[in-house]
Amino acid sequence: MKKNKLLLIPGVGLSVFHSGASTAMMQSDSAFRPNIILILADDLGYGETGCYGQQKIETPNIDRLAAEGMRFTQHYSSSPVSAPARCSLLTGLHAGHSQIRGNDEWTERGDVYNYRAMLADSTLEGQRPMADNTVTIAGLFKEAGYRTAMTGKWGLGAPHTGSIPDKSGFDYFYGYNCQRQAHTYYPVHLYENTRRVLMGNDTVPPHTGLEPGVNPLDPESYRKFTLHKNAGDAMEEAMFRFLEQNNPALTGEPIFLYWASPVSHVPIQAEGKWLDYYRNKFGPEEPYTGSSGYFPCLTPRAAYAAMISGFDEQIGRLLEWLEKEGISDNTLIIFTSDNGPSFSGGTDAEWFNSNGIYAETFGRSKGFVYEGGIRVPMIACWPGKIKPGTISNHISAFHDYLPTLCQVAGADATLTDGISFLPELLGKKQPSHKHLYWELHEYGGQQAVRCGKWKGIRGDIFKGNMTIELYNLKKDPGELNNLAGRRKNMVRKMERLMRESHAPAAIETFRFNFSGKQ
Repeated sequence: MKKNKLLLIPGVGLSVFHSGASTAMMQSDSAFRPNIILILADDLGYGETGCYGQQKIETPNIDRLAAEGMRFTQHYSSSPVSAPARCSLLTGLHAGHSQIRGNDEWTERGDVYNYRAMLADSTLEGQRPMADNTVTIAGLFKEAGYRTAMTGKWGLGAPHTGSIPDKSGFDYFYGYNCQRQAHTYYPVHLYENTRRVLMGNDTVPPHTGLEPGVNPLDPESYRKFTLHKNAGDAMEEAMFRFLEQNNPALTGEPIFLYWASPVSHVPIQAEGKWLDYYRNKFGPEEPYTGSSGYFPCLTPRAAYAAMISGFDEQIGRLLEWLEKEGISDNTLIIFTSDNGPSFSGGTDAEWFNSNGIYAETFGRSKGFVYEGGIRVPMIACWPGKIKPGTISNHISAFHDYLPTLCQVAGADATLTDGISFLPELLGKKQPSHKHLYWELHEYGGQQAVRCGKWKGIRGDIFKGNMTIELYNLKKDPGELNNLAGRRKNMVRKMERLMRESHAPAAIETFRFNFSGKQ
């Protein structure tokens, strides 16, 4: 097998990872290679599933994965916002080395925020792309003999660029290419590979509000925000088409499925039995009229819960299919979320206690490198390999998926900032990170480091701030007591690790400016 080469980002900290499995043996008998399904929720908080303590939203199928597998308590996204988190997940590089270090809409192309203009001109869709031929998990799996597919939200490139799923290692893609288009669950179109697929929905641009003068308590005022075809339903149908056509029980070839659901990202849009159920369960509530820029919703708490329970039900149907086809015992499923919960669009994270013991307010949740923005749920289920009902305190992050899953699949070596947590899954001795690092080119510019129980945070960098906050996560998981004034040696260590972990971004727009100017 030829060696894979990763696009090198200037900097330090990369290590060569070699699979611990015998690739030649696995390739000679693909039946022994497990199927791998990576399920990524969108803005789902650390505490929004039952197995992580949620009391109001019901998630029996996600809870079942935890009961039959391993639940991680110290797992992190590699970024508190979507695109850079997904980049790290796919490439194995943390935010100090990865190409995409923020959500960037690539505005120099034209009127990218005009929904109707994007419909007329597909070159306005999508986000800032990764470099052509970037090595991803999917590409490594494809070379190792896996059939690869993605359904859901991409957000790492644009049509007509080399940074789209079918040029990034995926044999099949169905979903949103563009994150902005994902601001409606009833889009005019999705993509199947490189082809637009019309949904039969009317053109209701994201962020449309209520008509002037309508009654916000009248259900008819919200009718136009529930259209013909829901994207989540269409993507589930596409996922099962791929599974049926590439059934490992029939082909003898393993699959890698990356299911990047848009749930529970705003806007809040739901219908059907789960909406009725939660309206009855929660009772009367105040409507969300669109004050923070997303679609209005008559009963936002009920609809938000309905979105999550509907997604959980989809996961249940996937589990049923795996069992029916007799391949569940040879399938590793990982479930996680890309970052902490949203603070806008009618969501009510404090009412749901969406982050458990971690903060849920603006400045401490999504978009910020405090625990509420980056600590995420993670469950791994692999019958016969992972001991059921295990709780892991191993500290891990998104850039660990590449080395972990490559080791599971017997894929070739590559470069990564991650450490395989396969030993942890199998109950063996697990190596640990010396530290984890984050940076974000949004919300004022931020950096963070976790080193054991200590965490250092630096915010408002583009306003000239270079002061580091310091927290003892073991004693203070809510990051309420800044110890920087009392632990100066540790602050200096955090400053050094921030400096050593950061390399200049390959894409100019993500280059960090420590001079106080953005």
